[in-house]
Amino acid sequence: MNARVAGAALEVQGLSVAYGKVEALHGATLRVPPGSIVTVIGPNGAGKTTLLNAIMGVLPARGTIRYDGEDVARLEVEGRVARGLCLVPERRELFAEMSVADNLVLGAFPRYRRGDADIDADLEGVYTRFPRLRERRAQLAGTLSGGERQMLALGRALMAKPRVLMLDEPSLGLAPLIVREIFCIVADLRGTGVSILLVEQNARAALQVADYAYVLETGDVVLEGPADELAANPRVIETYLWLAAQRGG
Repeated sequence: MNARVAGAALEVQGLSVAYGKVEALHGATLRVPPGSIVTVIGPNGAGKTTLLNAIMGVLPARGTIRYDGEDVARLEVEGRVARGLCLVPERRELFAEMSVADNLVLGAFPRYRRGDADIDADLEGVYTRFPRLRERRAQLAGTLSGGERQMLALGRALMAKPRVLMLDEPSLGLAPLIVREIFCIVADLRGTGVSILLVEQNARAALQVADYAYVLETGDVVLEGPADELAANPRVIETYLWLAAQRGG
Protein backbone atom coordinates (compact mmCIF):
# COMPACT_ATOMS: atom_id res chain seq x y z
CA MET A 1 0.00 0.00 0.00
CA ASN A 2 1.36 3.43 -0.90
CA ALA A 3 1.17 5.81 2.03
CA ARG A 4 1.21 8.75 -0.36
CA VAL A 5 -1.96 7.63 -2.13
CA ALA A 6 -4.15 6.23 0.63
CA GLY A 7 -6.02 8.31 3.17
CA ALA A 8 -4.47 8.65 6.61
CA ALA A 9 -5.62 7.19 9.91
CA LEU A 10 -2.70 9.13 11.43
CA GLU A 11 -0.88 12.03 9.82
CA VAL A 12 2.07 13.92 11.27
CA GLN A 13 3.43 17.06 9.64
CA GLY A 14 6.51 19.07 10.62
CA LEU A 15 6.78 17.51 14.07
CA SER A 16 9.69 18.84 16.13
CA VAL A 17 10.71 18.04 19.72
CA ALA A 18 13.44 19.69 21.77
CA TYR A 19 15.08 18.71 25.04
CA GLY A 20 16.13 22.11 26.31
CA LYS A 21 18.16 23.68 23.52
CA VAL A 22 18.80 20.36 21.78
CA GLU A 23 16.29 19.48 19.07
CA ALA A 24 15.82 15.69 18.98
CA LEU A 25 13.25 15.60 16.17
CA HIS A 26 13.37 17.95 13.18
CA GLY A 27 10.15 18.54 11.31
CA ALA A 28 9.20 14.88 10.89
CA THR A 29 6.35 14.10 8.50
CA LEU A 30 4.70 10.70 8.06
CA ARG A 31 1.34 9.09 7.30
CA VAL A 32 -0.30 5.85 8.42
CA PRO A 33 -3.08 4.74 6.03
CA PRO A 34 -6.07 2.86 7.48
CA GLY A 35 -5.48 -0.85 8.06
CA SER A 36 -1.77 -0.66 7.24
CA ILE A 37 1.53 -1.24 9.02
CA VAL A 38 3.97 1.64 8.73
CA THR A 39 7.41 1.25 10.26
CA VAL A 40 10.05 3.74 11.34
CA ILE A 41 13.52 2.23 11.43
CA GLY A 42 16.80 3.77 12.44
CA PRO A 43 19.71 3.48 14.85
CA ASN A 44 19.54 3.84 18.60
CA GLY A 45 19.20 7.52 19.50
CA ALA A 46 17.71 8.54 16.15
CA GLY A 47 14.57 9.97 17.76
CA LYS A 48 12.17 7.08 17.16
CA THR A 49 10.85 6.86 20.73
CA THR A 50 10.70 10.65 20.89
CA LEU A 51 8.50 10.59 17.79
CA LEU A 52 6.01 8.16 19.35
CA ASN A 53 5.92 9.99 22.69
CA ALA A 54 5.24 13.28 20.89
CA ILE A 55 2.40 11.74 18.87
CA MET A 56 0.94 10.28 22.08
CA GLY A 57 1.17 13.65 23.86
CA VAL A 58 3.72 12.50 26.43
CA LEU A 59 6.23 15.08 25.15
CA PRO A 60 5.50 18.67 24.09
CA ALA A 61 6.02 19.16 20.37
CA ARG A 62 5.63 21.65 17.55
CA GLY A 63 3.81 20.59 14.40
CA THR A 64 0.54 19.01 13.33
CA ILE A 65 -0.84 15.66 14.51
CA ARG A 66 -4.06 14.54 12.83
CA TYR A 67 -5.83 11.40 13.94
CA ASP A 68 -8.72 10.29 11.74
CA GLY A 69 -8.72 13.77 10.22
CA GLU A 70 -8.92 15.53 13.60
CA ASP A 71 -6.14 17.74 14.93
CA VAL A 72 -5.29 16.20 18.32
CA ALA A 73 -2.16 18.21 19.08
CA ARG A 74 -3.92 20.08 21.90
CA LEU A 75 -5.43 16.99 23.49
CA GLU A 76 -3.97 15.45 26.65
CA VAL A 77 -2.82 11.81 26.58
CA GLU A 78 -6.13 10.62 28.02
CA GLY A 79 -8.07 12.35 25.26
CA ARG A 80 -5.98 10.69 22.56
CA VAL A 81 -6.42 7.28 24.18
CA ALA A 82 -10.18 7.83 24.43
CA ARG A 83 -10.29 8.48 20.67
CA GLY A 84 -8.47 5.23 19.89
CA LEU A 85 -4.79 6.18 19.74
CA CYS A 86 -2.71 3.77 21.81
CA LEU A 87 1.02 3.30 22.53
CA VAL A 88 2.80 0.14 23.70
CA PRO A 89 6.00 1.63 25.15
CA GLU A 90 9.46 0.12 24.86
CA ARG A 91 9.56 -0.93 28.53
CA ARG A 92 5.98 -2.31 28.33
CA GLU A 93 5.15 -0.63 31.70
CA LEU A 94 3.09 -3.49 33.08
CA PHE A 95 1.85 -3.63 36.68
CA ALA A 96 4.26 -6.30 37.90
CA GLU A 97 2.46 -7.02 41.19
CA MET A 98 -0.90 -7.49 39.49
CA SER A 99 -2.15 -10.57 37.67
CA VAL A 100 -2.23 -10.98 33.92
CA ALA A 101 -6.03 -10.74 33.99
CA ASP A 102 -6.01 -7.54 36.06
CA ASN A 103 -3.47 -5.93 33.71
CA LEU A 104 -5.73 -6.72 30.77
CA VAL A 105 -8.83 -5.37 32.48
CA LEU A 106 -6.99 -2.13 33.31
CA GLY A 107 -6.37 -1.67 29.59
CA ALA A 108 -10.12 -1.27 29.16
CA PHE A 109 -10.54 1.21 32.03
CA PRO A 110 -11.51 4.18 29.81
CA ARG A 111 -14.14 1.97 28.20
CA TYR A 112 -15.54 0.98 31.61
CA ARG A 113 -15.96 4.66 32.37
CA ARG A 114 -17.90 5.10 29.11
CA GLY A 115 -20.11 2.11 29.96
CA ASP A 116 -19.04 -0.09 27.02
CA ALA A 117 -20.89 -3.39 27.14
CA ASP A 118 -18.60 -5.67 25.13
CA ILE A 119 -15.48 -5.64 27.32
CA ASP A 120 -15.83 -9.27 28.46
CA ALA A 121 -16.10 -10.40 24.86
CA ASP A 122 -12.95 -8.44 23.98
CA LEU A 123 -11.11 -10.02 26.92
CA GLU A 124 -12.06 -13.44 25.58
CA GLY A 125 -10.80 -12.31 22.17
CA VAL A 126 -7.41 -11.40 23.67
CA TYR A 127 -7.18 -14.80 25.34
CA THR A 128 -8.01 -16.45 22.02
CA ARG A 129 -5.27 -14.46 20.27
CA PHE A 130 -2.77 -15.08 23.09
CA PRO A 131 -3.44 -18.57 24.55
CA ARG A 132 -0.45 -18.28 26.90
CA LEU A 133 -2.09 -15.30 28.59
CA ARG A 134 -5.16 -17.41 29.26
CA GLU A 135 -2.95 -20.11 30.79
CA ARG A 136 -1.22 -17.53 32.98
CA ARG A 137 -4.17 -15.22 33.68
CA ALA A 138 -3.81 -15.64 37.47
CA GLN A 139 -0.01 -15.27 37.39
CA LEU A 140 1.70 -12.02 38.41
CA ALA A 141 2.84 -10.02 35.39
CA GLY A 142 6.30 -9.57 36.90
CA THR A 143 6.93 -13.34 36.76
CA LEU A 144 6.32 -13.67 33.00
CA SER A 145 9.05 -14.27 30.43
CA GLY A 146 10.07 -11.44 28.10
CA GLY A 147 7.95 -12.75 25.25
CA GLU A 148 4.94 -13.21 27.50
CA ARG A 149 5.31 -9.68 28.87
CA GLN A 150 5.29 -8.34 25.31
CA MET A 151 2.15 -10.37 24.56
CA LEU A 152 0.54 -8.96 27.70
CA ALA A 153 1.49 -5.41 26.69
CA LEU A 154 -0.08 -5.98 23.27
CA GLY A 155 -3.16 -7.58 24.78
CA ARG A 156 -3.62 -4.75 27.27
CA ALA A 157 -3.39 -2.23 24.43
CA LEU A 158 -5.99 -4.15 22.42
CA MET A 159 -8.37 -3.98 25.38
CA ALA A 160 -8.50 -0.21 24.80
CA LYS A 161 -9.91 -1.00 21.33
CA PRO A 162 -7.39 1.17 19.46
CA ARG A 163 -7.85 2.28 15.88
CA VAL A 164 -4.18 3.29 15.66
CA LEU A 165 -1.69 1.19 17.63
CA MET A 166 1.87 2.45 18.08
CA LEU A 167 4.53 -0.09 19.03
CA ASP A 168 7.92 0.97 20.39
CA GLU A 169 10.62 -1.67 19.84
CA PRO A 170 8.43 -4.76 20.39
CA SER A 171 11.39 -7.07 19.65
CA LEU A 172 13.67 -5.49 22.26
CA GLY A 173 15.42 -8.10 24.40
CA LEU A 174 13.62 -11.08 22.89
CA ALA A 175 15.11 -14.27 21.45
CA PRO A 176 14.90 -14.62 17.63
CA LEU A 177 12.16 -17.28 17.77
CA ILE A 178 10.02 -15.08 20.02
CA VAL A 179 10.68 -12.07 17.78
CA ARG A 180 9.24 -13.98 14.82
CA GLU A 181 6.20 -14.93 16.89
CA ILE A 182 5.61 -11.33 17.96
CA PHE A 183 5.89 -10.04 14.40
CA CYS A 184 3.47 -12.71 13.18
CA ILE A 185 1.01 -11.41 15.77
CA VAL A 186 1.59 -7.82 14.60
CA ALA A 187 0.97 -8.84 10.98
CA ASP A 188 -2.21 -10.61 12.03
CA LEU A 189 -3.50 -7.48 13.79
CA ARG A 190 -3.51 -5.66 10.45
CA GLY A 191 -6.31 -8.00 9.37
CA THR A 192 -8.51 -6.71 12.22
CA GLY A 193 -8.51 -3.20 10.73
CA VAL A 194 -6.10 -1.72 13.28
CA SER A 195 -3.59 0.71 11.78
CA ILE A 196 -0.09 0.19 13.18
CA LEU A 197 2.90 2.52 13.53
CA LEU A 198 5.87 0.31 14.35
CA VAL A 199 9.17 1.70 15.60
CA GLU A 200 12.02 -0.81 15.39
CA GLN A 201 15.78 -1.22 15.41
CA ASN A 202 15.33 -4.70 13.90
CA ALA A 203 15.04 -3.36 10.36
CA ARG A 204 14.86 -6.76 8.70
CA ALA A 205 11.85 -7.93 10.73
CA ALA A 206 10.12 -4.54 10.48
CA LEU A 207 10.47 -4.27 6.70
CA GLN A 208 9.20 -7.82 6.23
CA VAL A 209 5.93 -7.05 8.03
CA ALA A 210 5.34 -3.41 7.01
CA ASP A 211 3.58 -1.88 4.02
CA TYR A 212 5.48 1.41 4.08
CA ALA A 213 8.64 2.54 5.84
CA TYR A 214 10.54 5.61 6.97
CA VAL A 215 14.21 5.80 7.96
CA LEU A 216 14.93 8.20 10.83
CA GLU A 217 18.50 9.30 11.51
CA THR A 218 19.55 11.96 14.06
CA GLY A 219 16.03 13.34 14.18
CA ASP A 220 15.47 13.59 10.43
CA VAL A 221 13.47 11.41 8.05
CA VAL A 222 16.14 10.62 5.46
CA LEU A 223 14.36 7.94 3.39
CA GLU A 224 10.83 6.69 2.84
CA GLY A 225 8.97 4.38 0.51
CA PRO A 226 7.15 1.05 0.21
CA ALA A 227 8.76 -1.40 2.63
CA ASP A 228 9.80 -3.87 -0.07
CA GLU A 229 11.53 -1.09 -2.01
CA LEU A 230 13.44 0.14 1.04
CA ALA A 231 14.45 -3.45 1.82
CA ALA A 232 16.16 -3.47 -1.60
CA ASN A 233 17.71 -0.01 -1.20
CA PRO A 234 21.55 -0.30 -1.16
CA ARG A 235 21.89 2.27 1.62
CA VAL A 236 19.38 0.43 3.82
CA ILE A 237 21.00 -2.92 3.08
CA GLU A 238 24.47 -1.66 3.93
CA THR A 239 23.49 0.34 7.02
CA TYR A 240 20.78 -1.82 8.57
CA LEU A 241 20.16 -5.18 6.93
CA TRP A 242 23.79 -6.24 6.53
CA LEU A 243 24.47 -5.52 10.20
CA ALA A 244 21.34 -7.42 11.21
CA ALA A 245 22.48 -10.40 9.13
CA GLN A 246 25.87 -10.41 10.88
CA ARG A 247 24.07 -10.50 14.24
CA GLY A 248 21.69 -13.21 13.12
CA GLY A 249 18.69 -10.84 13.13
